[in-house]
Amino acid sequence: MNSSTPITWRKSTYSGSGGVCVEVADGFAGVMPVRDSKDPGGPALLFLADAWQSFINAVRAGEFGTN
Repeated sequence: MNSSTPITWRKSTYSGSGGVCVEVADGFAGVMPVRDSKDPGGPALLFLADAWQSFINAVRAGEFGTN
């Protein structure tokens, strides 16, 4: 991923309008870019694709509980 690569960000369909969302960008081999939806011009974090998938699996399994 470099600064000249066009990025299409998306939020989860489960995101509400509370402004506490993250956005991800698909289509990057081996990594998952993630950013804060409140700061679209701010930094993005890059997670290894396998680590991101493990996180998603844990969320779906309810391993983090709810507030």
